[in-house]
Amino acid sequence: MKKYVIYVALLAVFSGRAQDFQGIATYESKTQMGEFEAEGGNITPEIAAMVKEQLSKSFEKKYTLRFNKTASIYDEEKQLSNGGGGGMDMQINFAGGGKQYKNLKDKVFITETEIYDKEFLIKDSLSKLEWKLENETKKIGNYTCYKATIKIDKKPDTPDEDGKAAKAINILGATNKDIIITAWYTPEIPVSQGPGEYWGLPGLILEVNDGSTSVLCSKIVLNPKEKIEITVPKKGKKVTQTEFAKILEEKTNDMMKMEEGGSDDNKMIIKIGG
Repeated sequence: MKKYVIYVALLAVFSGRAQDFQGIATYESKTQMGEFEAEGGNITPEIAAMVKEQLSKSFEKKYTLRFNKTASIYDEEKQLSNGGGGGMDMQINFAGGGKQYKNLKDKVFITETEIYDKEFLIKDSLSKLEWKLENETKKIGNYTCYKATIKIDKKPDTPDEDGKAAKAINILGATNKDIIITAWYTPEIPVSQGPGEYWGLPGLILEVNDGSTSVLCSKIVLNPKEKIEITVPKKGKKVTQTEFAKILEEKTNDMMKMEEGGSDDNKMIIKIGG
């Protein structure tokens, strides 16, 4: 009887720990720009080179993923501008990003983001990702990781004025062709979580690459003494992903029309990708 009681007690302890499993993962993101061209009335090769360098740096980001078995929050770590010294200071902002919240139990995906100084709260159902599990493995840090892939079909062309808005929104050309996304996950961390919108594998995703952007985990802290707070984002105008895409397209069209009225001498046109 004593052995039975001890066994049940130990089982309850380990079960409780499994339910409370939590962690913090740090990810570093880099994006390849592809072909780059800057043109305008006063654009010298030196200025174009400076712009390209600043853009490259703006695509290097660091994120923190706080997670447990059922929920996670993914947020960019804010970094101070390295401007000054008589050089060119640029601030590059792209739509998307912000805080991204996933709830696997309720199948909810929420993004808190900002475009053109207006905050939005994008709430939608969590999309199921049809991963193909591969046999290939590799080490990331101390963890054995397994490969998984998924194919994202090319998005249909959206009619707009001369296609300008679509090119502006898809500045990296990422949706202009079919994409093969490659992820590396580790069953040693038994949560179906990952960076950004990625999830659905039998272990934490430590690396993901969509052909232009790579995200790699550089640090993991598992089961810290203090409970990790995962707060649901609430700031901004509530919209669906479809509604947000339409708003973004309209805002981009408006901005491009405003730019067309300016002087060519003060205008810089940047082309990235195809």
